[in-house]
Amino acid sequence: MAVDMRTRYLGLDLHNPVVASSSPWTGDPAVVKRLEEAGVGAVVLPSLFEEEILNEEIELNRSLEQGDEQFGEALSYFPQIEDYKDTGDRYLARLEKTRSLVAIPVIASLNATTLGGWVRYARLMQDAGANALELNLYHVVADPAMNGTDREARDLELIAAVRAAVSIPLAVKLSPYYTALANFAHGAVKAGASGLVLFNRFYQPDLDLESLEIVNKVSLSTPAELRLPLRWIAILRPQLGEGVGLAATSGIHTATDAAKALLVGADVAMTTSAVLQHGVGRVKVIADGLAAWMAEHEYESVAQMRGSATAANILDPTAFERANYMTALRSYSTPADLVR
Repeated sequence: MAVDMRTRYLGLDLHNPVVASSSPWTGDPAVVKRLEEAGVGAVVLPSLFEEEILNEEIELNRSLEQGDEQFGEALSYFPQIEDYKDTGDRYLARLEKTRSLVAIPVIASLNATTLGGWVRYARLMQDAGANALELNLYHVVADPAMNGTDREARDLELIAAVRAAVSIPLAVKLSPYYTALANFAHGAVKAGASGLVLFNRFYQPDLDLESLEIVNKVSLSTPAELRLPLRWIAILRPQLGEGVGLAATSGIHTATDAAKALLVGADVAMTTSAVLQHGVGRVKVIADGLAAWMAEHEYESVAQMRGSATAANILDPTAFERANYMTALRSYSTPADLVR
């Protein structure tokens, strides 16, 4: 049986629902071309961080002005720089090159620190040809004076500001740590988000016991991490309706992982760690395996499959979640030899 793998995400038509999410590899136009050849439905570029741009500008100015207060002739050490390409310029150039090389949708990603930064770079990404924009809401609130209500209000304000500034589709990549996630998800859509990406992974630092220094290292995801986005997509899909794009990310390693994401209501299954671990060809393995699974289970299309296992028929989502919580706790069985 021929399976229709097409899906629609953020108003964009994709030939299949496997998306290469933000990673160092998607920042290389040549690798994105290889991902397209392997059959990926779309790509998300690495995030552009406003801090990187500001830090680069500060360091450049510091270098150029070094010594100018001690020696008058220091002002003539360097000629006036007419056309300096900073991190933002290089990002936009790679975006333009990537768009020229591939036909699949290219989604730019942005993580800014100021409202003006969000708006400015969103416009520049749109002008550089991005098919859509993903706002990467990654922040840890360590200030005890900042409460959850104020933090969420700021996030909704920036979503609305970016929505007013650009016309391309707008996805918002969320963390799972909002106090009332369903409420915030609805607020994000009301503020102008075309879709939501669930979830952002917070990278935790480690500690070197000998040097007592912080060790920053990235741990790739595991399929077990998919359970959290599965839970929330199943809840949010019937609440938000078909017009809002939902992407599952974190833990998509195999075709069965992708199938689970679609069954609970995701439009696309985003993968990064599996590609980094196994290479570009992994997207073809996932896409082909998904098509085979669908044929075996008599699904004719992604549209038919999507949302088959949501909480759509549950009147009280809270009661549904509590029942599942109790069932999960009772399902664990300790091996008898460990009890002795």
